[in-house]
Amino acid sequence: MEITIERELIRDKRVCRLLSVGAFIVLTALSAFVRIPLPFTPVPFTLQTFFVLLSGALLGRKLGVFAQAAYLFLGLTGQQVFTGLGSGGLYLLGPTGGYIVGFVLAAFFAGNLLIKEKQSGLAVFMKLLIADFIILFSGMFWLKVSLSCSLSKAFLLGFLPFVLGDVLKVALATAVYLKMRLRVKAVID
Repeated sequence: MEITIERELIRDKRVCRLLSVGAFIVLTALSAFVRIPLPFTPVPFTLQTFFVLLSGALLGRKLGVFAQAAYLFLGLTGQQVFTGLGSGGLYLLGPTGGYIVGFVLAAFFAGNLLIKEKQSGLAVFMKLLIADFIILFSGMFWLKVSLSCSLSKAFLLGFLPFVLGDVLKVALATAVYLKMRLRVKAVID
């Protein structure tokens, strides 16, 4: 026998928004621990981009950016939320700093690109892929600066190794977004 709860547990949309933003801050931080070091690059493979893309897609550009900016702020204030238990401003000067800044940009673009309610799965996938590539490009350009290397070397170290994994994360984020978008939009908007 299945029981369905027909009423909302939390009726105040401000509380729902706050809880949603908090959840994505925590999910982004926890996903930093899903870390696979790659021997040929100083940048590890993480699960963070999955939650960054979902934060922008599900929460919209304003709340998605707020969630990722708050995650960045937590790391800057010394909370060990970055990959490898990293924190502080000096961490952002390292090889992964560009990716973390790219989280804020990607959440904005994911939220901005998915404003329309009705979009095909392929359209959602392509838009999330663009947002994901913003993270990769941000990271790649900062990697070039932080390692003082050529753009082609930065591409080989900071972009190319992550494309396949990120395409899979984008596909999963697309599937989750398509299943949850109507329910979350009703609570957040």
